[in-house]
Amino acid sequence: METIKNYVESHKARFLEELFELIRIPSISAIKEHSDDMRKAAELLKDSLIKAGADQAEVKSTSGWPVVYGYKMIDESLPTVLVYGHYDVQPVEPLDLWDSPPFEPEVRDGKIFARGADDDKGQLFMHLKAFELMNRTGTLACNVKFMIEGEEEIGSPNLKEFCRQHKEMLKADIILISDTTMIAQDIPSITVGLRGLSYLEVEMTGPNRDLHSGLYGGAVGNPANLLAKMIASLTDENNHITIPGFYDDVVEVSGNERAEMAKAPFRLEDYKKALDITEVTGEKGYSTNERTGIRPSLDVNGIWSGYTGEGAKTVLPSKAHAKISMRLVPNQESKKIDALFIDHFMKNAPEGTKVKVKSLHGGQGYVTPINFPAYRAASNAIEQSFGKKPIPVRSGGSIPIVSDFEEVLGIKSILMGFGLDSDAIHSPNENYPLFNFYKGIETIPLFYRFFASEMK
Repeated sequence: METIKNYVESHKARFLEELFELIRIPSISAIKEHSDDMRKAAELLKDSLIKAGADQAEVKSTSGWPVVYGYKMIDESLPTVLVYGHYDVQPVEPLDLWDSPPFEPEVRDGKIFARGADDDKGQLFMHLKAFELMNRTGTLACNVKFMIEGEEEIGSPNLKEFCRQHKEMLKADIILISDTTMIAQDIPSITVGLRGLSYLEVEMTGPNRDLHSGLYGGAVGNPANLLAKMIASLTDENNHITIPGFYDDVVEVSGNERAEMAKAPFRLEDYKKALDITEVTGEKGYSTNERTGIRPSLDVNGIWSGYTGEGAKTVLPSKAHAKISMRLVPNQESKKIDALFIDHFMKNAPEGTKVKVKSLHGGQGYVTPINFPAYRAASNAIEQSFGKKPIPVRSGGSIPIVSDFEEVLGIKSILMGFGLDSDAIHSPNENYPLFNFYKGIETIPLFYRFFASEMK
C-alpha cells in the first residue's frame, strides 16, 4: 500500500493535467457535429494506454463511434481483468447554469468542475493511471484488457455487436467498471444492482399549423394541453404507473432484503436539503432509497411545444413533444416495456390528434452477486484503502450494456464506482472530488492483487 500511495503522491499534478487534456475534448456522442472530437478523444486514450504500458492499443471502428481496445498480457496462467469505460459525455445545455465553461476544467473547493469530470472520464482515467502505476512499480498481478466505448450516453447501440464480433479478443474472467457512485467518502459502498431503461420520444399533432390562441382557443384541441394530460395520466395518485402490464415482470423484493437495504446510512432531511426541496415523492409504500433501487419509475426528461422564446406570442401550437424515460428493475424487458407504452399511448390518444412514438434506446437491469471472487476482491480492496468495509447497494441508474456483457461474453461485471450523488452528473456544474479521483487510483491496484489471490 505504501508503494501505491507514494507513486500517486509523486504524480498527482501530472495525473490531473492529463485528465484535463481528455476533459477538454467535447466528445458529445449525441451531437454529430462533434464527430472530430469523438475521434480525437479515442486517439488520446489509445496513446495513453500505450504510454501506461499496454502491449498494444488501437482505435477500432464500429457502425457508430469507435471503441478503444488495448491489453497487457503478463502470464496466460493468471486471471484477466477487462476494464470497461466510456469516453463520450452528455450534452451541456443549459449553458447559462454552468459556473464555469463545461470543457474548461477548474478545481474549486477540492473538486474538478467540468462535463465528464465524473461521468465517465474522471472515473475511467483512474483505471489508466492505476494501470500505469502497476506497470511502473512491477506490481501488476493480472492480465488486463481495456474496452472503452464512445456511445454509452446514447445507449451503446453498437457495442453488443462489437462484443459478438470480438468475443475471443475480449475473453476475461471479470469486467471491472467504475461508472457508479458510493454512499459517501467516509461510507464506501459497492453497487450490486442497476435499473434497466426504456427511453422514448412522443409527438402529438393537432391542427395543421400553429393557430391564433384568441381566434381558436377553446374551440380546437391544443396538443400541448392534451399531451400534458396524457402524461399526467401515466401515474395515479399513489405514483403507481398506469400502463397495463407494466408491473407483470417486477419481482417483489423480500422483507428481509428490504430490511438489509434500510441499514444503509440515509437521512431524509439531508437529502431534501441537498436538493433544495421541501418534500419527496414517489410510489406509495416504499422509502426513497427503495424507490430508486428496487422499484421502476417513469419520468419526463424533456417537453416542448409552441413558442418558447423571449416575450409573448399568443399561439395555439400545432405540435407537442416529450421525451420519456422509464427506469426498470431486473426481469423487466425494455423492448416489452417499449411495446406496452406505445400501445397504451396510441390507444389513448385524444380524438382529433395524431400521435407518433419512437423508441430511442434502452437496456436491461443487472444484479451482481456478492458471493463470488470479484466482489470479495473489490470489498477487500475498498476496506483496505478506505478503512471501512463497503456496503452493497442497488443503484437507480442504468448501464444497459452490462447485462449484454453477460449475455454475449458470458462474463460478470463488478461495479466499483467512486463517484458521489452530489457530483451532478448529466447536469450543469458536474464535478468530481479530487479525494475520490486519487483514492480510486490507490484502490484499483488492490483489487487486482486480491482478485489474483481469489482466483488461485
